[in-house]
Amino acid sequence: MKQIEVTILGQSYLLGCPEGGEASLLAAVATVDTEMSGIRDAGKVKARERIAVLAALNLAYQLAERPAGAPSAKKPVGGDVQIDTLVARIDAALGHDGHLL
Repeated sequence: MKQIEVTILGQSYLLGCPEGGEASLLAAVATVDTEMSGIRDAGKVKARERIAVLAALNLAYQLAERPAGAPSAKKPVGGDVQIDTLVARIDAALGHDGHLL
């Protein structure tokens, strides 16, 4: 397995990648980096872990909403209302001890 160094939200990661999968992995990295950067740049969320969770939720939601067999289409990060709602849901799930902000 090949290893590729990538950067997500300014931090380097060394990822394992099967031969021939480099383009797909780099596209996935770009999508995650764009999503996380959008959340960070919105200014409401500062903790890297929380940004990662929100990005994962946004991307999973986009996949779930896409019709079966539809080509991949990047949707922009939602507005502050969507981010605030997700932050509130994460806070509720984590309880008082899990509050990062």
